[in-house]
Amino acid sequence: MKPNPTLHDESRWQAVLDRDAHADGQFVFAVLTTGIFCRPSCRARHALRQNVRFYADASAAQAAGFRPCKRCQPDKADPQQQRIDKVTEACRLLEQERTLTLDELAQAVAVSPYHFHRLFKSVAGMTPRAWQQAWRARKLRETLAASETVTNAVLAAGFPASSSYYRQADSTLGMTARQYRRGGDTQRVRFTLQSCVLGRCLVAASSRGICAVLPGDSDAALIAELAQIFPNAQREEADHAFQQQVAQVIALLDGRRSTLQLPLDIRGTAFQQQVWQALRDIPAGETRSYQQVADSIHKPNAARAVANACAANTLALVIPCHRVVRQSGALSGYRWGEARKAELLKREAKQEP
Repeated sequence: MKPNPTLHDESRWQAVLDRDAHADGQFVFAVLTTGIFCRPSCRARHALRQNVRFYADASAAQAAGFRPCKRCQPDKADPQQQRIDKVTEACRLLEQERTLTLDELAQAVAVSPYHFHRLFKSVAGMTPRAWQQAWRARKLRETLAASETVTNAVLAAGFPASSSYYRQADSTLGMTARQYRRGGDTQRVRFTLQSCVLGRCLVAASSRGICAVLPGDSDAALIAELAQIFPNAQREEADHAFQQQVAQVIALLDGRRSTLQLPLDIRGTAFQQQVWQALRDIPAGETRSYQQVADSIHKPNAARAVANACAANTLALVIPCHRVVRQSGALSGYRWGEARKAELLKREAKQEP
């Protein structure tokens, strides 16, 4: 039996009535009375059904004598893709030594500075300036090991020879560039071990704040994990004052408080930081799939990278990577075991909103 084209057109018409953006790129519709064709998501006033015709693409509609709508521009690339392409081009320009002004970047991609700043932040999740600083910091990590001197590494990463940019590198690395190059051998990390509902827990802090929250089964395994995270740092057991601060962390793990009022030392690449911020935006009692997190940071093809960022998290519950599950809703891997992940989700689901 041949398919009924009328039924297919009716589903297209419903997409037009719904202004369904997901239908964009699948077909265009043309209006006989105006001679114009549009995307399904076009915000223009709807025409009468009897005046509407459907075509596979813009070329077919133009061949039939219709002209493209100036509002939704159906003859051009998808609007979201256009925005992503502009930001991608701007990122390439930012990957150079010279610091470009907002006006220069906006002019390069042919939009106003105000619109460009909003566009870049909506797609990249950060401002152009912050993106370039994060890119330079990542480049600095890559070059520190191979360069003969710290100065050469800083310059190779695109940092100008100024103390202000050097301080930015220091902030992002979590230590000075010289310390990072030596594996953090002069960095001091205090830690303490306490019990919580998830078993034993190691909480560690650098001079900047809490840098690790690690639940586990044995003290020896937790101390070994800390040594793996900070292989050359000066690790020492914390004093009584720090142990009192850790009570906040244990209360968070035990579900007796919902927020942590302590400074944090969160280290990671620009992408990891973006993912971790998205995780912190997930309300307690709710979950998201890896794909949903990727979509929320405007990187729909990065679901696997999101999973890797979750696995790299060293701040259990503070960065709630346990709230990310498979698309089907099934639990996936968790750095500290799926049983703990299930327990955390079960406990949060029972909490009052």
